[in-house]
Order: sequence, then structure tokens, then C-alpha cells
Amino acid sequence: MSVMFRLLIVTVALGLSLVVSASDYARTSDSGAGAVASVHPLATQAGIDVLENGGTAIDAAVATALTLGVVDNHNSGIGGGCFAVIRFADGRVQAIDGREMAPKAAHRDMYLVNGKGDIALSTTGALAIGIPGSLMAYQHMLANGGKFSLSALLLPAAQLAEKGFPLSQVSHDRLVRSQEKLRRFPESAAVLLDSKGQPWPAGHHFVQKDLANTYRNIATKGIDYFYRGEFAKAVDHWMKQNGGIATYEDFTRYTIRLREPVRSQYRGYDIYGFPPPSSGGVHVAQMLNILQHFPLATMSEQDRYHVLAETMKLAFADRAHYLGDPDFVAVPKGLIDPKYTAGLAKKLSLKQAASKVRHGTPPDANIDLFGKHTTHIAAADKWGNWVAITTTVNTSFGSKVIIPGSGVIMNNQMDDFSTQPGVPNAFGLIGSEANSVQAGKRPLSSMSPTIVVKQGKPVMTLGAAGGPTIITQVLQAIINVIDLEMSVEQALAAPRIHHQWRPDITFIEPSVTEQVRQSLSARGHVLKVRNHFGATQLIKADTKAGFSAAAEPRIIGRNQQ
Repeated sequence: MSVMFRLLIVTVALGLSLVVSASDYARTSDSGAGAVASVHPLATQAGIDVLENGGTAIDAAVATALTLGVVDNHNSGIGGGCFAVIRFADGRVQAIDGREMAPKAAHRDMYLVNGKGDIALSTTGALAIGIPGSLMAYQHMLANGGKFSLSALLLPAAQLAEKGFPLSQVSHDRLVRSQEKLRRFPESAAVLLDSKGQPWPAGHHFVQKDLANTYRNIATKGIDYFYRGEFAKAVDHWMKQNGGIATYEDFTRYTIRLREPVRSQYRGYDIYGFPPPSSGGVHVAQMLNILQHFPLATMSEQDRYHVLAETMKLAFADRAHYLGDPDFVAVPKGLIDPKYTAGLAKKLSLKQAASKVRHGTPPDANIDLFGKHTTHIAAADKWGNWVAITTTVNTSFGSKVIIPGSGVIMNNQMDDFSTQPGVPNAFGLIGSEANSVQAGKRPLSSMSPTIVVKQGKPVMTLGAAGGPTIITQVLQAIINVIDLEMSVEQALAAPRIHHQWRPDITFIEPSVTEQVRQSLSARGHVLKVRNHFGATQLIKADTKAGFSAAAEPRIIGRNQQ
């Protein structure tokens, strides 16, 4: 264990002085022990160090996640939640739900002001915060497939937080966009802004001593420190002073959920996704089921993008109507029924974009039900353990709240509920009563950790960050590899589109060709250029090298000095 600790210290030193390349974000271990992909080189290196010291993909994924909570804290951290899909070496596939939960005092109308939903209340400050679940999920993962203890993986990340590292351009940009709200919370401003209340510049040597102490306290005292000890009490105290409703008792009641993965088939592959309260697994499967009826590999680029946009539109219409926490609402399994999706496929016209799309009615909608900003980590090892974790505090720096003395940025996951059914949230998503606020409920998510298996052998692990575009990023990466036979790097670099039903706009990246744009416009699509959808991470089995890994090319070079 001490060897790994020394390795990470060396890694930190290197990270302070060397320019990183694409291979630092997505790496295969030199010994062939496995592969890791994340959005930050230091986090990826932490996972590789664990693999090189005998750890499993589960150990590597948790080490990477804990390090991201230090170096990529605008996206994730122990103040947030996660979904994980794990394919164990013995062939079992498990979905671990570490999603945040609404406090006991939460209720359907808590964000209504004069009868209208106030998005400011659900996105910023005390009422935006759900009870975090990532830490408990990591503990469970390690206990059921790891070789390292949580304590052993926390300590190197604590060392990194204490010693500091150069702030990335990405983090600086997020600070610039969030600075006004961060100034409202003295503890957050003291950590994330300079003495004049201005964002730290890119390259600033960023130190987080309070977060380091929190990590060390958890390492020493276990996760009870967080859920039943000093941290939970500190949250309770801060909430009472700031008009919040989360309590110490809410933390003591939190528990993860073990769920049955969504399993579907696509062109001879088994696709394992995350079930509700994620909409990702359901709708990736639903869209792939629709797309199986089209020869994507031989279609023109114009036709393929049109069919993708129309498929996305149909799936997101169903998402808005049906999806929510299955412990509280009925989510029909028929959404991925092949007969239902075949019917949806028949609705698609190659000549014209549909203008009045409504949700469908899947078979046995009331009977056959699912059981009761963001970052993604992909990891795989030589033993056959494959991991996909998507973890988040929701929008940049979550609620913008750091609990005093802890260094922990708290999520604003309550905004993922339908704060007022029919009213868009921070990502423009519209939800129904199925995703209304209720005590103890988990908000609907777009997180889509996915593992792809063929003939009993894992061949891909992937996932993405980016709100609702997570679902469509994962969909397009799978199609690019399976249908278009792209390499992992090509699959992530290919131009992306996104449609989420409402608003009725087909979002496109600037790299989409003029020929495709003209074709889509001629078929009735309303196009809007969006520079950046999110970030995907992907690992694929490679018959020659063992693994090939790729990280989001659109951010490489921005997470460095």
C-alpha cells in the first residue's frame, strides 16, 4: 500500500510541471493490468497506480473518483451522488444506486413561489441540496470487488488536496461562470475565489486543506464520520442557520440501492445500462431498439443523423412522461419492449421531421414495471472486472455551498426533480408528476453508465457527462463503434447531435458538415449550433493490446496548466 502512496506523490509532482497529452486522460497500464479513462490526468493516474499495485478495476475506479473530487470538484465529489454499473470477473452485472435522496421534510410544492416554480431555489443554496450517496456507494463497491480499503484510497487523494495542484483552464472557466453565486456563501468564496472575490486563474496552485482533513477523518473513522458523525452534524447546523431542511437524521437514514441493470440486445451485443431513477439505461436501450430497424452502417450521413434526431425525440417524449424513482412511481418495462420500439421505428419518416411528437403507450404500462454536471469514469482490469461510474454534484459546483470547515461542495440535485411538473429545469428538461418532489425520493437522472458484452465477454465500458446529452452521447459512441467500426478515439471525436423533445430543436456541434445541416433543415429540423455537449469516456477490449481507452477529445489540453 505504501508503494501506491509514494507513486501518487510522484504523480502529483509530475503533474505540477509537465504538459499532459491525450494518453494521460485515458491510459492502459504498462504491465497490462488494466485501463482507466477520466476527465483529468491526475485522477486517471491515481487509478492506474492502483492497478499497477494489484488492485482491481473497482479499486481503480474508486481511486479515480475520489481524486476527481479533489481536482475536478466543479463536477463531482463526496457531496454528490453516483450510479455505477459493474461487470464482475465471474460474469455478474450489478447496478449500484448512490443517487442523492430528498430530505424527509421535502414536499411537492417546496419550490413554488406565488404558484410558480422558482428554479433559483432548486439550484442554489440550502434547499437545492439532496442527501449525498457517492461515498456509501464507493464503500459498497470496494467491499464487494476491491482489494484495497476505502481508507487506503482516500489518503493519497487527501495528500493531493493538501499539497495542491495547478488549477485547470476548465475549472477556471467554471469559476468565472459561477463566481456571482459563489460569493453568496462565505466558505465557498474563501476556498474557490481569491481575497478580492475573483476566480482563481488557470495554473493557480490550488490547495484544499479542509477537504484533505475531511478525507483523512473518513479514512480514520469510516463513512460513519460522514453519515452519522461530525460532518452530518455540521450539515445539520448549517442548514438550521440558512433555511435548509436537510437534517442529521436524513444523513443517518441514507442508504444505497442495489438495482437490476437494464439489459437489452443490439446487433448481437448485450447492453447493460442503469435502471430508473436513471433514464439513461432505459432510453439508450429504447433508442438502440428503434435504430436496429435501420441500416446505419450503409446509410448516408444525412439520413443517419436525421434518423438519430427523430429517435432521440421519441425517447425523450417518453422520458418526460414516464420516468421517475421506481420506489415511488410506476415505470413501465415496456418502454424497451421490441414490439413497442418496432412500432416507434415505423413512425419515423426519412423525408420529414415529426412536428407533433407525444409519448407512446408501451405494453403493460401499469403492470410490468421496473423494480423498486457530472463526470464519468471507465475502468477495466486483466481479471475481467469492468466498471462504469457516473458521478456528479449536478451543475457547476452544485448548490455553490461548501459546508464550513469541511471543504465539501454540496450538490444541487434537487433541481433534477420536476420542481413544478411541466416547467423546465436547469437543463431545459420537462418532467411530469412521476418525477415530482417527495420525501426520501431520488430525482430522475440522465446518467448512463453502460457496459457492453458480446458472447459473455465484456467489450466496452463507457459513459458521459453533460446533463441530458449524456444519453445521446453514449448512444452515438455505441453506434460509432458497433455500426461504423470506428476506433475508440474516432468514436468520441465524431460530430454529435442532440434532441430532447422539448424544446423542438436539433442541437448540432460546429463540426457537423454543411451538407448534413442543409439536409436536416430541408426535412424540417430546427438547428442550433452548440459548441460543447459534454464529455465521454470509453474503454474497449482490444485483441492485440488488451485494452484501448479514450477520453473526451474536446476537453483534452484544457485540464492542464
